[in-house]
Amino acid sequence: MAIPRIFLLCFCISNLAMAQQNKIRNVRYEEDYGFLKTDSSHRFPKIKYLPVSENSFLSLGGEIRYQAQWFKNEDWGDGPKEEYLAFYTRFMFHGDMHINRFRAFAQLNSTFAVGRPDPNRPIDENRLGVHQLFFEYKLWENPSKYLTARVGRQEMSYGSERLITVREGPNNRLSFDAAKLFYKSTRYGIDAFYARPVQILQGVFDDEISGIKALWAMYGVWNMNQNSKMDHYYIGFEDELASFNGFSPEQEVRHSIGSRWSGVWRKLSFDLEALYQFGSFGEQRISAYTASANLFYSLDQFNSKPGFGLKTEVISGDKVRSDDILNSFNPMFPRGAYFGLAAIIGPVNLIDVHPSFQVSLADELVFSMDYDLFWRFSTQDGIYGPNVRILYLAESEERKIGNQMGVNLEYSPNDHLSIVPEFTWFQADEYLKEVGAGKDVLFAALTVQYRY
Repeated sequence: MAIPRIFLLCFCISNLAMAQQNKIRNVRYEEDYGFLKTDSSHRFPKIKYLPVSENSFLSLGGEIRYQAQWFKNEDWGDGPKEEYLAFYTRFMFHGDMHINRFRAFAQLNSTFAVGRPDPNRPIDENRLGVHQLFFEYKLWENPSKYLTARVGRQEMSYGSERLITVREGPNNRLSFDAAKLFYKSTRYGIDAFYARPVQILQGVFDDEISGIKALWAMYGVWNMNQNSKMDHYYIGFEDELASFNGFSPEQEVRHSIGSRWSGVWRKLSFDLEALYQFGSFGEQRISAYTASANLFYSLDQFNSKPGFGLKTEVISGDKVRSDDILNSFNPMFPRGAYFGLAAIIGPVNLIDVHPSFQVSLADELVFSMDYDLFWRFSTQDGIYGPNVRILYLAESEERKIGNQMGVNLEYSPNDHLSIVPEFTWFQADEYLKEVGAGKDVLFAALTVQYRY
C-alpha cells in the first residue's frame, strides 16, 4: 500500500533530521545556504551546500506531503455526494544553483488525489510538472542593499497573503510566469513585476501560461523599526472571462491600492490592512474595498504560552445589481485555505468576526481553536468560493450565512516534520437555508508533511 509507505518514510526521515534544525521557509527559494561555505559545525546535510567552484554552489531540497480529508455535506448538502473520504499526496524537489551574482532555481511538482466524488481539479492533481524555473542576476550589491532582476516561473507571496500567495492549502501550489525587478535594503524593499498565472493541465509537463489572466504590481515594504513595518502597494489585474453576481463573463481590468501596518507592541501582535479597488468590468465601473484587523495577545510568561486572537474583516459586495457600478471585491489570488483548510467560503461580499485561542501543550505540540461568524456584506450579492466563483446568487434578504468552528492540533518535533489533525464544523444559517439545502458541514483532515 502506498499510504503506509509514505507514513513510514516521513517518520524514518524525521528521526534522521532531528539535529538538522535549519529554518525552512514556506517559499523555498527564500532560503540561502551560502553561509555553509565557512560553517564547520556539520549541522546541515551535505545536499544543502554542494560546492561547484570557489564562488558557486548547488543546494538541493524537497518535500513530501500526505493528506486525508473527510467531508460530510460539502457545499452545505448541495454537493454530488453526502459523505466521502479523499487522499492527497504531494512530492516536490528543487535545486538552487548560485554562481557569483547569477542564480538558477528549479522545482518539480508531482501530486495525486483519489476518492473525490467529482473529477480531480487542477488544484488537486498534477502528475508531473515544472512548478518553478527562474533565473536571476544581481545587478549591483553592497553589504546592506542590492538590486536584482529575475525572469521565469516562480512562486510569489506578499504581505498578509490576502491577494497574492503560494496557495499552500490545496494539493497544488500556485506559481506565475513573471519578470521581476526588486530592491532590498535594511530599511526598505520594493518589488516591480509583470506576471501571468500558470494553468495546470494535470498531465506530464503540460502546464501552460494563462492566456486570460495577467497581474502587474509595485509592492513596497518599509521597516519602520525592529517591531513594526508598513506595506504600500499598487496591484493591477486583468481577467478576460471574469464573472460576478450572476453576470455573464466579461473582461475585468482592476486596480488595487492598499496599505498594511503590522508588528508587535509589547505582547500584542497586530496586522491592520485596507485597500480600495477601481477599474472596469465590461460596461460597469468597479468600486470595491476591504478593511481588516488581526490582533493576537500572547501570555508568554506562562510555560504553555496561551494566546487570544481576534480578527475581523469587511469585504465589499455588489450593492445594486441593476446599476452600472460593480462593488464586488476581488481577492485575485488569495490563500486557498483563507478561512481554514476546509476552504468552504471565499473572501468576497463578507463581514466576519473571528475570535481564536492557542496554547502550547508541550514544546512541540500546539492546540488552537477558532470560531468564525459570517454575514453577507450586501444582500444584493451572493457568496463565493475560494476561487472567486459564485456559489449562490443573492436570492434572499437574509444576511447571516453561518458560523464556523475549527480545532487544530499541530505536532512539530523539528523544523522538518509536522503532523496536523484538524476538525471543522460549519453551522448553516438563514441565508444558506433559503438558497440551498442548508445543511451543516463537517470536515476532518490529517496532514503529514516533511520538508528537507
